[in-house]
Amino acid sequence: MSASATPTPTPTPNGQPAQEAKKQTPSIPKGKTETKILMLHGYTQSGPLFSSKTKALSKLLAKALSPPPFNLHPTLVYPTAPHRLRPSDIPGYVPAETSNDQDEDEDEGDSWAWFRKDEATGSYRGLEAGMRAIARAIADAGGVDGVCGFSQGGATAALVASALERPYRTPPPPSSAVASPSPSDADAKEADWSWVDALRAANDHQPLKYCVVYSGFYAPPEALRWLYEPKIATPTLHFLGSLDTVVEESRSRGLVDRCQDPTVVVHPGGHYVPVAKDWVMVLVGWLRQRYEDSGAANKEAL
Repeated sequence: MSASATPTPTPTPNGQPAQEAKKQTPSIPKGKTETKILMLHGYTQSGPLFSSKTKALSKLLAKALSPPPFNLHPTLVYPTAPHRLRPSDIPGYVPAETSNDQDEDEDEGDSWAWFRKDEATGSYRGLEAGMRAIARAIADAGGVDGVCGFSQGGATAALVASALERPYRTPPPPSSAVASPSPSDADAKEADWSWVDALRAANDHQPLKYCVVYSGFYAPPEALRWLYEPKIATPTLHFLGSLDTVVEESRSRGLVDRCQDPTVVVHPGGHYVPVAKDWVMVLVGWLRQRYEDSGAANKEAL
């Protein structure tokens, strides 16, 4: 038995989703309840690549959550971010000496991002489009129960969880002095917060049950402060790699510190999602507790 994995279509270079194939409804085993988890890949990755890298994790999740009393069937939803990256956008890129066509070289690759950081201003360019792509993925899935993200996807996952919390947080007025996290152009006078309503409508105005972050980080743009103050109340599980040289521990701890009741796990590896059984079972135990707490709360409400 394995969890259902549903990568969404890879966007075209203009950021719009490619033509979708006919959707297939995953088969839910008899007596099981589907639980849907939004999986947000890291910078330079894609939905299908992240699905491939976490295949062992998805199989172990299904095996561990399927038996009573949980009787859950995980469906993992893997959207691809809308911003296509050129090879020169990727850290460590070195142009090929034999390449005679730089433009052709720049067009190659299947690397994507939820946003691009403007090193000069610190703004997150394209964040609005990234969030709208996530809203479409949530709507296409018929809503999700939780979110899991890696690296840039981990930072984004925390923002999504916060935006969906009830009571709703209120973003700064569009005409306020707080700039958009991603000004679309130099003449933009008002921040675009339409993605917030799109996210909430996509999940039928339901909050998430949990948020899992691998090698994530705090997003410092001033325009996003409202998503961290007050602290994120959604239950969060943070995996940090003790040998991670891509995301400094202080950045990951910055996100942890902005969560109300975080659980932190440090694994002896680098910048990746640990899929060995021992580390997946840490995730399983934590998720089981979330569903046990949810079940107890539902009984108390009856």
